[in-house]
Amino acid sequence: MSREIIHETIGVSKTFQVGKNKELPVLEDINLKIHEGDFVAILGQSGAGKSTLLRIMAGLIKPSKGKVLFKNKPLEVENPKIALVFQSFALFPWYTVLDNVKIGLVGSDLSEEEINERAIKYIDLVGLDGFEDAYPRELSGGMRQRVGIARALVVEPELLLMDEPFSSLDVLTADNLRGDILDLWHLGKIPAKAIVLITHNIEEAVSMASRAIIMSHNPGRIKAEIEINLPYPRNKNSRDFKFILDKIYTILVKPTEEIPKYLTAEKFQFLPHAKVGAIAGLIELVHDKGGRVDIYALSSELSMEIDDIFPLIEASVILGFGETKEGDFLLTEKGKKWAEADTLEKKEIFKESALQYVQLIRQIMHVLRTINKHRVSEDFFIDILKNHFTVDEAWNQLETAIDWGRYAELFAYDYDSGELYFEEPEFVDK
Repeated sequence: MSREIIHETIGVSKTFQVGKNKELPVLEDINLKIHEGDFVAILGQSGAGKSTLLRIMAGLIKPSKGKVLFKNKPLEVENPKIALVFQSFALFPWYTVLDNVKIGLVGSDLSEEEINERAIKYIDLVGLDGFEDAYPRELSGGMRQRVGIARALVVEPELLLMDEPFSSLDVLTADNLRGDILDLWHLGKIPAKAIVLITHNIEEAVSMASRAIIMSHNPGRIKAEIEINLPYPRNKNSRDFKFILDKIYTILVKPTEEIPKYLTAEKFQFLPHAKVGAIAGLIELVHDKGGRVDIYALSSELSMEIDDIFPLIEASVILGFGETKEGDFLLTEKGKKWAEADTLEKKEIFKESALQYVQLIRQIMHVLRTINKHRVSEDFFIDILKNHFTVDEAWNQLETAIDWGRYAELFAYDYDSGELYFEEPEFVDK
């Protein structure tokens, strides 16, 4: 029996204006159906446009292209039957818990008595009975997020959207709140017909969701969809649970396309924000463990979140030092050679890889050779990068390229003048 489609995005793309006549693509061709009974987790690295997508789904932002349908009708503006829980608690500090929850019903056709009754019902539901008259400053982080959830539920939505609702909480509080949300969902006490959760925590997604949507970045696209058909409550130590974790890790770090050709690619290569020292630390650690590690086990061992460890893995893959396979990260022959090399040999190996695989470093080298004084302002490259990234990300990209290029002794950087230049004459005529 087919399930009702609650929400659908069809060919949705989103660009933002970043300067005069310049647009930055954030999302591209997103096609996603949310059915009745779905608990969907959307995963992706920072910059994948996950929060932008959620706001488009809520009707808070209009797509640049494509259509958004709610119950088979165009979603033109915010719909009261779609509720959003934010990452930040977003509470009014001068309002009590009860008043903060009642805000969700402003403009409804309910009487004041009905509004109070419903607000108290959902305050009780999320475990805040007795705190109706408390102010946000009196509550812990977990309790404040429960207020935010109650405010979303009080409108009795058909679709509940949650944007990393547990990320600002400590580990124990977050785990407790996840468990309560799951219990309410499976007991049918959450009025929504479907839930969509944005998260960067893979274990959270596999613990809670029935389906995982994995996004790539620059711009955000749907990379894969994985059904999670595990019984609840889920055993994090089971073989099936770990298998799905590994599968998602592998998809997240696996490149979706070849490195763009120098200066001819439509899309500019994205460099993960990873310092050389951190990349070297990862490579040496994996080498000491025999050249292959389970990514999930490694992240747990190092107590690193996905946004911390993935840039290191992705950088290693770009440089040809490693590859991902079946949820594992393994060193290539070049990676093993780099791990075993002395300091000078390491620099030579890194130099070779940077020149071969890193588009921005090749571009910097080309420009420095072309200009007579072999010296150029960082602003020159920022102007180029701003055609492909936000201003902040353009600086992040250049900072990474400078870190890699300086380590390889390809070029130098003057902090005072903000200029890149050749320190050694050997590169000038090459």
